[in-house]
Amino acid sequence: MAGTWLACEANFLIDEEAAMLRKALLVGVNDYAPIGPGGPDLRGCVPDVRDMAHTLNALNIVPATPASMKILTDSRATRDNILAGLKWLTKGAKKGDTLIFHYSGHGTQVADISGDEMIDHRDEAICPHDFATAGVITDDDVRRALSGVSPGVNLDVLLDSCFSGTGTRELRGRLMVTDPEMEEETVVMATSRYVEPPIDYGYFLEAEPWIPKRGIMRVPTEERAEERRVVVVPGLNHVLWAGCRDNQTSAESSVGGVYRGIFTYCFCRVLRRAGIGITRRRLDALVSADIAAMGYSQVPQLEATVISIAEKVFT
Repeated sequence: MAGTWLACEANFLIDEEAAMLRKALLVGVNDYAPIGPGGPDLRGCVPDVRDMAHTLNALNIVPATPASMKILTDSRATRDNILAGLKWLTKGAKKGDTLIFHYSGHGTQVADISGDEMIDHRDEAICPHDFATAGVITDDDVRRALSGVSPGVNLDVLLDSCFSGTGTRELRGRLMVTDPEMEEETVVMATSRYVEPPIDYGYFLEAEPWIPKRGIMRVPTEERAEERRVVVVPGLNHVLWAGCRDNQTSAESSVGGVYRGIFTYCFCRVLRRAGIGITRRRLDALVSADIAAMGYSQVPQLEATVISIAEKVFT
């Protein structure tokens, strides 16, 4: 009788685990409209998506099946398709489910018209394939798409793009910061994942101070500790892994002969090496150290609740 009870209990646990959703929306844009040469194209974003898909599947975080993993690249990564993908990702999500949104591509900033960006008056935005005609996807858009997800869902958002810090929320006040020591600065030649917004988006910012359009934002060595950020956001219903701060550019460069986004490359490499038993705080520290060791001055930014930061990754 005891053996029968144990068998039933084991089957119940297996069924319960199988019932939990594990889904990922992976977006990478190398080829911006118009299709082919002519757009503000990149080279490392599609390889980033492939690496992220391999990593999630290999570690059994999200299975590589069409029902669990949606991949949008280049001309398929339109504004409408990305927003529809976010609806697919979050539909029916319940406590205990694991959801992941990864974007690799151009980022930009546009004038804030909703009034929620009280510090810099700019919305951070990601750029779909057709952003020049269909428009960008702002942090307000992403926040609305995620707003219906309950806090019990394990939702991680990874943005490997310029200005990705606070890329899912408004910046209302002073941030809580931890300051691990950083490596000595090294200047590296790379391409910035920044694109200038169309004039109807960008004109209203022309009178504002602006960061360099190309190259990596240089941070003096003595200021590096102040730039290192783990941001505690009470009540946030997701975790944001930003490839850089909201006033920095993210880099892509050739790594072993293949162009890659430096943040995604380091994130996947560290996660495969460490395994899923690592906490978010520890993973963030190791990814940041790897980026610094490669000579890049972009500073990744982890944003989450106190509890989520201390939990194991993707839980």
